[in-house]
Amino acid sequence: MAMSIALAAHALAAVVWVGGMFFAYMAMRPAAGPLPPAERLPLWRRTFARFFAWVWTAILVLLASGYWIVFVEWGGFAAAGLHVHIMQGLAIIMMLLFLHLWFAPYARLRRALDSGDLNRAAGDLDQIRRIVAINLALGLAVVAIGASGRYWE
Repeated sequence: MAMSIALAAHALAAVVWVGGMFFAYMAMRPAAGPLPPAERLPLWRRTFARFFAWVWTAILVLLASGYWIVFVEWGGFAAAGLHVHIMQGLAIIMMLLFLHLWFAPYARLRRALDSGDLNRAAGDLDQIRRIVAINLALGLAVVAIGASGRYWE
């Protein structure tokens, strides 16, 4: 039963993070694009404030559930398939990219908006967009690997 809970938590956390990026990149970005910067940039700030809280939660759940599965259920990485090693490597890259996004361009975006510098905020949003695009591609790859990896061997 514990393994079922851990797997479900792991999958749901991945869906929240990757699905949120997909929505932001593929639906909200084009829909918000025509708005004037004075409306578009604060909208993104409010959206990120809510979404990034969920990303932090997803990261904690992914780490806790993933390492619980590996170490408690399987007894370590020696018992894990190649797909698990690949997922972990890509997930670490995704987390590092998110940490950079949070502490650099997102922090600058908030400061720029607080000071009313819309040009600076637009540049920061563009950097966030590029990082999200990379993380979305990595996240979709991780999902595909997680779903199919056990059948590779």
